[in-house]
Amino acid sequence: MSAFDPADSFLLSLSRAFCSPLAVFIQIQGCVICLILAIGWAFAAYIRKREINRIKDGMKGGNSFAFLCHDINELEHSNQVNLPRVSIVMPLKGFGEHNLHNWKSQITSLYGGPMEFLFVVESMEDPAYHAVINLLADFKDDVDAKVIVAGLSKTCSQKIHNQLAGVEKMNKDSKYVLFLDDDVRLHPGSIRVLTTEMEKNPEIFIQTGYPLDLPSGTLGSYCIYEYHMPCSMGFATGGKTFFLWGGCMMMHADDFRHDNYGVVSGLRDGGYSDDMTLAAIAGAHKRLITSPPVAVFPHPIASDLTFSRYWNYLRKQTFVLESYISKVNWLMNRALFSTHCYLSWGFVAPYFMAMVHVAAALQIYMKGYSYGETTCTTGGSCVCTGLLLASWLAICTFTELLSMWNLTRIEVQLCNMLSPEAPKLSLDYYNWSMIFVAMLVDNFLYPISALRSHFSQSINWSGIRYRLKNGKIDKIERNKEKGPKFTDLGGKHLYGKKVATPKSSLLGSLGRSFAHWHQPKKYDV
Repeated sequence: MSAFDPADSFLLSLSRAFCSPLAVFIQIQGCVICLILAIGWAFAAYIRKREINRIKDGMKGGNSFAFLCHDINELEHSNQVNLPRVSIVMPLKGFGEHNLHNWKSQITSLYGGPMEFLFVVESMEDPAYHAVINLLADFKDDVDAKVIVAGLSKTCSQKIHNQLAGVEKMNKDSKYVLFLDDDVRLHPGSIRVLTTEMEKNPEIFIQTGYPLDLPSGTLGSYCIYEYHMPCSMGFATGGKTFFLWGGCMMMHADDFRHDNYGVVSGLRDGGYSDDMTLAAIAGAHKRLITSPPVAVFPHPIASDLTFSRYWNYLRKQTFVLESYISKVNWLMNRALFSTHCYLSWGFVAPYFMAMVHVAAALQIYMKGYSYGETTCTTGGSCVCTGLLLASWLAICTFTELLSMWNLTRIEVQLCNMLSPEAPKLSLDYYNWSMIFVAMLVDNFLYPISALRSHFSQSINWSGIRYRLKNGKIDKIERNKEKGPKFTDLGGKHLYGKKVATPKSSLLGSLGRSFAHWHQPKKYDV
């Protein structure tokens, strides 16, 4: 056979270039990243699985309420009357398809001790205001709850402003304050678990948890699931962690009453991200952050989530690295920025190189050549090397996806055990081909989003544009006409007329009975 026509050897030349020492290093690095993620998820799965086994063992031992507590004697009235008061603060913005279910899971907690629920909105025009009012009307005799109108923020993000407004109104006897996002679906025993851990170890500064994303089927929803998964291993430590998720944070109420460690001033004076700010304060003062192994919460993503809304969510996530409260915090954020960008493109590049190697091999095959007939000059032996690297990448990718699947499977099982009364979650509707695509899309876009955030120093969050200066919010702009009409993940309506919740019949009656069963009286404020 004749030699290759140089005009047809572009792929072979590219494949040969991808066999250079630097390119080989990048491809091996991609395999290593996959294996590190697989090992991290395997460890997280072990921690979660250990809790599943504990619950099963408790039930076999006669503790039918093992999903609530380790020792059934903790449910005795003599123990429950001594439980500390907890104020649950929920900053709201908009109203969407999952809000009612999430709110009901929060106010029907099987804590057993005194607690109050503070729903905080920006204004009475917020669709969430009327939805919450209607919901609480169904539970008015069973729960201690109120709606607070916080007004517009002027020095910090609206979420932080709402949180601080809730703290100001919390009961003077509250020992702990629990901040929850309105997209968090609690388990019946979640508040009890968080409070018990705080009581056991007074040195804990913040208790946190993490969401289990339930993709809706769109590429954007799978990108969000994939984005959250690497961080999930940092929350599945069974104890101490350096990570903090703003969707669930329990803290000492006195830390806010007395502005201990500057928590109030740090948030109020230019704070953009509640969790990043508090994590920086915890690091600066060497305070302890923990995450109980059962603190994993179902997080349904809006069924109509578009790719543009995913992009805006990614922009918000990268934008938090532009905010800081100190020079050390700035250095840490720059390190995270650089590392994440490097690893993201370092993860994607090997797949592009592998595609070139496979395409070059197909070209050789389609032209009727054997690899022995091609020389290193035409790239034949380099294609063989490239195929070997591509094969290793495929094996490592399969291992990574298998580990991700196993952790998700175990977290789904754990959530089902922690919420036995809720509809069962299932792994069946997870599309793993889409998840693989989402891995590539999300990691490719992350550095682009991070760079845009760095150079723009501004972000639109739920219809409000924040501009930073020296790491703090310097300017807040509100324009309903130019801003989005829906939130990113929950697809919640940000503006509109009064939103009336459906009148419940049998479901509402069951909900009231459920609340009345675990909280027989309303505590006086």
